[in-house]
Amino acid sequence: MLKIMPQKPPTKNTHLISWIEEIARLCGAEAVQWCDGSEAERKRLTELAVECGEVEALDPQKLPGCLYGRSAAHDVARVEHLTYICTRDKKDAGPTNHWMDPREAYEKAGGILKGSMRGRTLYVVPFVMGIPGSSFNKIGVELTDSVYVVLNMRIMARMGSVALKELGDSPNFTRGVHSKADLDPARRMICHFPEDNTIWSVGSNYGGNVLLGKKCLALRIASWLGRKEGWLAEHMMIVGIENPEGEIAYVAGAFPSQCGKTNLAMLTPPPSMAGYRVWTVGDDIAWLRVGDDGRLWAVNPEAGFFGVAPGTNSKTNPNAMATIRRNTIFTNVLKRPDGTVWWEGMDGEPPTEGIDWLGKKWTPDSGTKGAHPNSRFTAPASQCPSISPEWENPQGVPISAIVFGGRRATTEPLVYQSFNWRHGVYLGATMSSETTSAATGKVGVVRRDPMAMLPFCGYHVGDYFGHWLAMGKKIKHPPLIFHVNWFRMDSHGKFLWPGFGENLRVLRWVIERAKGTAGAVESAIGYLPAARSIDLGGTGVSEETLERELLRVDKKEWVDEVISQSEFLRSVGEALPAEILEEHHALLRRLEGGK
Repeated sequence: MLKIMPQKPPTKNTHLISWIEEIARLCGAEAVQWCDGSEAERKRLTELAVECGEVEALDPQKLPGCLYGRSAAHDVARVEHLTYICTRDKKDAGPTNHWMDPREAYEKAGGILKGSMRGRTLYVVPFVMGIPGSSFNKIGVELTDSVYVVLNMRIMARMGSVALKELGDSPNFTRGVHSKADLDPARRMICHFPEDNTIWSVGSNYGGNVLLGKKCLALRIASWLGRKEGWLAEHMMIVGIENPEGEIAYVAGAFPSQCGKTNLAMLTPPPSMAGYRVWTVGDDIAWLRVGDDGRLWAVNPEAGFFGVAPGTNSKTNPNAMATIRRNTIFTNVLKRPDGTVWWEGMDGEPPTEGIDWLGKKWTPDSGTKGAHPNSRFTAPASQCPSISPEWENPQGVPISAIVFGGRRATTEPLVYQSFNWRHGVYLGATMSSETTSAATGKVGVVRRDPMAMLPFCGYHVGDYFGHWLAMGKKIKHPPLIFHVNWFRMDSHGKFLWPGFGENLRVLRWVIERAKGTAGAVESAIGYLPAARSIDLGGTGVSEETLERELLRVDKKEWVDEVISQSEFLRSVGEALPAEILEEHHALLRRLEGGK
């Protein structure tokens, strides 16, 4: 007999109640527990998670409120090859997504869900993506058998009673179902049904696959809804940059993995730029809409950070290090004997011993990594020292500039500006990054990652480009669009630009261009900074290095780049907008013209 805890559901929403009962019967749940998001509930579920071994408590004095978790050794990252867009027409999924017929997906995933929660509690997790009280948000409900997921979701989204209040009696919510099932990799699927506003995830307990408010709803489902409703759901950070006069301009930026997006979102200005301040609005996802004033406005729909731990330290991201000192869930890092954590690239010397991410005894001589390369921290955004006072503004913040970026050792200059919105969409559509040895074991392979959305766009990428172009026609005062590359190298393989806090110098030029106060020179690929328009004081970079190396546009390299882009554009197929192809041909003509 199915038990309901509490016996009376905390809502009269019949659409929600009947759906929960249907899934509970399918999964054979022993009980159903509604989550209210209260502090008392957090304490109770934390105690339960520790008792059942899903997490361990860390030292309450050194890391107050922090928890430690490990996932299965074969369940440590997003599984793109098992992530499906399930639309009735295969064409709607496009060439960059794995497609499955919805009937087949429901049948296969349903077969795994059947009886998967016997002896387990089904937790009902209502959550708001966006700002409560805003007309620009989405409500989701995740049903899960994982206390670990519940504890993470309460950090990553505004969860519990606030979401039920926002939902009311409406049937309009994203239906998310998650079960660890038996964690069998052969029975692992993450299925998105955009036409049903539904997500089913089975066989995993890794955050990127099971925190259904994040990539699943906030990008894959939201991108579909955004095209339908006239807005954009993007894999972008949002920052506000305040100058010494107290003026704040907001920038949104899209970067593939290992390109410093989170570090940029929490950037600390260098000492030589006194009076500047960077405000963090969001580190990963932006929802953008056209405001009544004709500008593009953005909100961060998340409430927390789900960051990669290795490489995070007081130099690369001091604000992140301050954020994670309390109320944080660490996953797959190394646990020290004193109840604290460590990962490769953290400050200080490695510990002399510890328990690694596999639960084995570890020393520096073990010959293995103490933390998994994709180990994570889940932390409340409100704890970030640089969090913007506007980060929970229901209206969002007005965007002055959009920045696309990638990791390229050559070809791409430090920064350049698109000629217009259409050309900017082309820059985003063809953006790329080179793989690193840490990621693939092979250095220098150029991968196209349009708008950094390759794994996250919930529909045909060609239609996605078309939606960007259509949005540009609606924006009376569009933000300027730029491309940056912090990773250009010299002939000896050394980085030419110091990066980290010094990247603010480039963003200052970006903002001054948006204000119309900075100089630029036209090139074949776009507008480059004019001489001495980027302040280099204190960077150790000479004007000669900037002009001759960092901003150099090599004609031969760029002709090769255009040829490389052609292969990706052809793969998009007939849905590729003509405007993108026109920009592609126009770039080649400008290069051949020697401009």
